[in-house]
Amino acid sequence: MGDRLRPDFNGRIHRAHEERERAELRALVISSPTNIAYLCGFAGTAGMLVLSPGEARLLADGRYEAGARRRVRDGSMGPVEVESVTRRYDLTLAAVIERLRARRTGFEAEHVTVATLASWQRATPGIEWVATERLIERHRMVKDAGEIAILRRACRGVSDVARGMAAFVSEGRTELEVARSIDEALDRAGFDEPAFPTIVASGPNSASPHARPTDRRLVQGDLVLLDFGGRLDGYCGDLTRMAAVGQVGAEARSLFEAVREAQAAAISAVRPGQEAPAVDTAAREVLERHGLGQAVLHATGHGLGLELHEAPRIARPDPNHTDRLEAGMVCTIEPGAYVDGFGGVRLEDDVLVTADGCEVLTDAPRDLVVV
Repeated sequence: MGDRLRPDFNGRIHRAHEERERAELRALVISSPTNIAYLCGFAGTAGMLVLSPGEARLLADGRYEAGARRRVRDGSMGPVEVESVTRRYDLTLAAVIERLRARRTGFEAEHVTVATLASWQRATPGIEWVATERLIERHRMVKDAGEIAILRRACRGVSDVARGMAAFVSEGRTELEVARSIDEALDRAGFDEPAFPTIVASGPNSASPHARPTDRRLVQGDLVLLDFGGRLDGYCGDLTRMAAVGQVGAEARSLFEAVREAQAAAISAVRPGQEAPAVDTAAREVLERHGLGQAVLHATGHGLGLELHEAPRIARPDPNHTDRLEAGMVCTIEPGAYVDGFGGVRLEDDVLVTADGCEVLTDAPRDLVVV
């Protein structure tokens, strides 16, 4: 699906150093695998990145050490020094912290368990461990040109799969069979793997926003919710569309049209400088006008990138985190309405915030596909 542009690891590490300095930290320990991959390109299942003045040091064990050194040399990873972990990560980390004389060391509070922090503290007596929040995530929110190029391809890929969904959905097939067909289509489209377990929910099952496919067979009059995504070069594309088996009743059609109107209102509200909760409000107000306020069970959207769900959060106002949209952010817009015992509707597209509004990256038709 095309060549990937090389990330600006130098710039990312430099900005992380600036965050460390603003927080008045001698060292900053990055333990989130996603943040490590973003900063330097290392994608092992274990590892830590320690930032200190003039240095970025990757702690890696024997499974990854040689490969990491090789990738640093050939430039496919960021400019890091690789430190060998021969016994335990906490002991190697303690030795590095002691060597740096990093009496004030930051850690990622959202990614470190109480038990892990306790082990670090036992290994580093006299060190002040300072909790930090979203130091790296706030930079990941705004995508660079290389990231946007990958996300465009991912969104084209899931859109192509959606355009063929009439071939997957038919009376008599089970939800599991439809889900397998979608997963096979994602593989043919060139994705590395599904971004999450594919959701296929039919009839009353569609009233559960995150229903898992079952052996229920599709019958005439069913609404069918299809939510799927693919991971490409580490980045996620995510899309939801609706199908109907034969003609559906007036209630189902009305529910679909209300959600489509809500999604259009939310997309129209996406622009730089907009507070993210305002986009959620735009969708909710439409659904409330249609008498569906109690049928709204989740937020209108979320950021999209290396993780399926990342900042910004397109949801009701939160006094702790109120993100403001900026050009370069990529978000899902996915309002839904769910009526217990009857069914639900969700429509989801991925949008790029631009200098003067937004660009919808997923271009599959949003119409109710009748099969």
